[in-house]
Amino acid sequence: MQPTDIDGVVQVAAACFPDHFENRACFEERLALYPGGCFVLGRGDAVKGYLIAYPWPFGAIPPLNTLLGALPDARDAFYLHDLALHPEARGGGHARPALERLAAALREAGATRIALVSVNDSLAFWQGMGFAPVAADDVLSAKLASYGEGARYMVRVL
Repeated sequence: MQPTDIDGVVQVAAACFPDHFENRACFEERLALYPGGCFVLGRGDAVKGYLIAYPWPFGAIPPLNTLLGALPDARDAFYLHDLALHPEARGGGHARPALERLAAALREAGATRIALVSVNDSLAFWQGMGFAPVAADDVLSAKLASYGEGARYMVRVL
């Protein structure tokens, strides 16, 4: 991902997550903080998908539509902020290669696991990608509520 891709990333995010809007500044900041975890799927000059991940404490969820400020020094756990494919790009087999490319890069960086929040009835999809639901304590459950009904915290061991 490059800074010039952000307009396209915002458009894909709006198409994929209309109930979980995030400002352009959030995407810009995540790219600036950890460019090695930011990828786009392009078709011609158009962004048709993106993946954003960054180091984050295991068991913690960054608040939606909020700037992070900084990332933790520890690099053993990463948070998969988004994997989004525009409806036109779905079904093309793009998700698994993008996720495996990320997993390989994170293993090289010393990561031992990737966590995410499953939304929009995507639990089965993420399980197929090797993620498993994690039991949530009261604090995590309260944060998951902001992601909508059925949101689940999941982890994949690398």
